[in-house]
Amino acid sequence: MSKQIMIIAGEPSADMHAAALIKELKKLRPNLRISGIGGPAMRQAGAETFTDLTPYAVIGFWEVLKHFPKFKKAFHQALDKIKQEKPTAVILIDYPGFNLRLAKKIKQQSPQTKVIYYISPQIWAWGEKRIELIRSVVDKMIVIFPFEYTLYKKHGINVSFVGHPLAEHVYPRQDRQACLQETDLNDTDIIISLLPGSRESEVKRILPLMLKSAKLMLEQEPLAKFLILKATNVGNDIFTRLTANYTHLPIRIINNNTCDFLAISSFAWVCSGTATLETAILEIPMLIVYKTSFPTWFISKQLIKLPYIGLVNVVAGEKIVPEFIQYRATAQNITNCTRTFLKNSEDKKLLIEKLRQVKTTLGQTKANLETARVICEFIN
Repeated sequence: MSKQIMIIAGEPSADMHAAALIKELKKLRPNLRISGIGGPAMRQAGAETFTDLTPYAVIGFWEVLKHFPKFKKAFHQALDKIKQEKPTAVILIDYPGFNLRLAKKIKQQSPQTKVIYYISPQIWAWGEKRIELIRSVVDKMIVIFPFEYTLYKKHGINVSFVGHPLAEHVYPRQDRQACLQETDLNDTDIIISLLPGSRESEVKRILPLMLKSAKLMLEQEPLAKFLILKATNVGNDIFTRLTANYTHLPIRIINNNTCDFLAISSFAWVCSGTATLETAILEIPMLIVYKTSFPTWFISKQLIKLPYIGLVNVVAGEKIVPEFIQYRATAQNITNCTRTFLKNSEDKKLLIEKLRQVKTTLGQTKANLETARVICEFIN
């Protein structure tokens, strides 16, 4: 008799991770039936999705409240489906505000269903108060950072470290000269890539700041050229609207193969998140930019326990990449930092070496295949 699992992926990045995982699960267990909450990537990989939360991917307390009815409906749909279909296991991917609550309800309603959590909640940033909840509602934790493995093991939680899925996928597919030719750039240009986030709300707040910084940068560095590396899940119209007043600047919007163009960059301005790890894997010098609503920033400031927020700095265990957060995120600060760095070859050499160490820490294994193996072994 074939087994069934349910996957809950509420954000675009989780949708992509889920899709890659599904492909590996299908190779190991061709008859495995997979359903759940997910987006286009999950559906293309062969999952039967009953709702899609990826268009509502937001960060912040106020932002979540605005879409609360949609989240509530999806929450109860998932519980109803689990009760009806009785899957062998439910795999929760990241998205802790939704998924930890769901795990708690699953254990109350369907205790026979195994709960597997892939890509851990960031308890290392928010403090360890959630550890006891995780121990009581998660049967298997699968983590992508080695320090997470150490933390969960210390608390007696069944945990496996599989490496980071980006490590095997982030590499340029075409060479530097082909990318330069496609964008009408030269080897002598100072190429700065702008990565304003993978959520619509992030792009609306962060891209205008990056564009102001680009204008100021160009005034001081005439050889500067700019590439906006667009997340595929964010609509083109937002970028068209936000760049309308900057058509005089040497800016290109890159829709596809963004990894190739990031790899040719002299420097990158990166929204805090997974993109900082992608940039680190490619060993591209960067700074981190982040802005959110005042209530979200204020509450987060009280809760976050770390002295930095960028994932690349968390993995490094020190602030190797400058962070410009909220009120420090100004065009003047971003421009000054970039110019100072570009003119100091020793700083550049040291940062690239630190980024190389981060890349090594993320692991060299095929994370999706390893995750699929861990899951199949566990549900057996």
